[in-house]
Amino acid sequence: MAWALKLPLADEVIESGLVQDFDASLSGIGQELGAGAYSMSDVLALPIFKQEESNLPPESDDKILPFQYVLCAATSPAVKLHDETLTYLNQGQSYEIRMLDNRKMEELPEINGKMVKSIIRVVFHDRRLQYTEHQQLEGWRWNRPGDRILDLDIPMSVGVVDPRANPTQLNTVEFLWDPSKRTSVFIQVHCISTEFTMRKHGGEKGVPFRIQIDTFKENEAGEYTEHLHSASCQIKVFKPKGADRKQKTDREKMEKRAPQEKEKYQPSYETTILTECSPWPEITYVNNSPSPGFNSTHNSFPVNEGNGSPNHQPEPVAQLADNLLPTATPQEAQQWLHRNRFSPFCRLFSNFSGADLLKLTREDVIQICGPADGIRLFNALKGRVVRPRLTIYVCQESQQAREQHQKHENGDGSSNTFFVYHAIYLEELTAVELTEKLAQLFSISPRQISQIFKQGPTGIHVLVSDEMIQNFQDEMCFVLDTMKAETNDGYHIILK
Repeated sequence: MAWALKLPLADEVIESGLVQDFDASLSGIGQELGAGAYSMSDVLALPIFKQEESNLPPESDDKILPFQYVLCAATSPAVKLHDETLTYLNQGQSYEIRMLDNRKMEELPEINGKMVKSIIRVVFHDRRLQYTEHQQLEGWRWNRPGDRILDLDIPMSVGVVDPRANPTQLNTVEFLWDPSKRTSVFIQVHCISTEFTMRKHGGEKGVPFRIQIDTFKENEAGEYTEHLHSASCQIKVFKPKGADRKQKTDREKMEKRAPQEKEKYQPSYETTILTECSPWPEITYVNNSPSPGFNSTHNSFPVNEGNGSPNHQPEPVAQLADNLLPTATPQEAQQWLHRNRFSPFCRLFSNFSGADLLKLTREDVIQICGPADGIRLFNALKGRVVRPRLTIYVCQESQQAREQHQKHENGDGSSNTFFVYHAIYLEELTAVELTEKLAQLFSISPRQISQIFKQGPTGIHVLVSDEMIQNFQDEMCFVLDTMKAETNDGYHIILK
């Protein structure tokens, strides 16, 4: 019994010693932190705690997105930490994308039991190629007539309703689906990354693409225009079985790296989760007519004449300047930023209307976006036009001949004949660019223009090259004549 009474005393002595040791340690911390008593806020201010705090994700990143899209293809192991994942695909192979409903119980109740529409696109990852996307896709169309960049594998897809593929949008497919039911769509990408490289000499690196999915719900008019969610991922497309070889090569390279080097890279995941992004802007391009509509008596293109006259409509291919209007809503301002290659700043300006953006000073924009992009954005907001490198004026020979014939029949021998010329502005000073500009002027496809010649001494026809265009004098005038090509259904254009 006496032994039992002494046990609490021993415990009290031990506890007293621990308290004294703990107090001493606290007083030591207080002395290391500086003058004054111990404060927990001082400890939390130490660098180690600040670093841990900075690594915590912001509250906005914890939100649960209404939908999730999962591409069933492995990510590359050769991607550094904190970089976006990269996935390799084989050309023409069917890949599954799982459309998952992540909504909470009471989230978006208006779409319960209803269909939503998703649009899948294959677009360029590189901003330089995004700017010239229409020209790049048109060039691909000429080289691969009848082919599409993106297709749906409908027999393998599950839960897909009313799938559509617009013939004029080779890189886009759309379909309806019910979020409450299992939905998997299988896609096929038919273009490869090396088809859009600048130089084709073999062994070049292909350009990366993006798979983007935008989902919409019905509005009151029954149209699927109200945006719900968008997500995308980065891909590269190889020739058949090329993606498997590339994945194997990356894996072998990572296995040879030192352990400390491996820690700098992401592991390879079996699937690719598309990450949230801004919706892709809807851009309407001028549709070229399928045939040039040649005159039976003269080989000439139908050009709208006298666009300065009130009796004539302006040229259909004349592209208006994409100026941001003060009345633009925040969503329209976001689309304008996308079209003008300011996508990285869309999140910063997510609540800005057109008027808000136009009120920013040059210093404000540079401070927000940095010097290079800031100056570019400021110039775009103010609608500053860059003078073209070369301007030429063209007129149809058939028009001149027709007007001269009318003058002759009327007995008017005066030389005051009025001819309508059209201005063509060139920036790249290449034969390809001139072909595209002439095709736009005539509302035809550039494929229908086989060659462009310049009439030389004694009436010879000299093939127009890049070097010849670079030596054109500014504001030169040409009369255009056309000649049927012998090898195909196209036409030659002769500059006189």
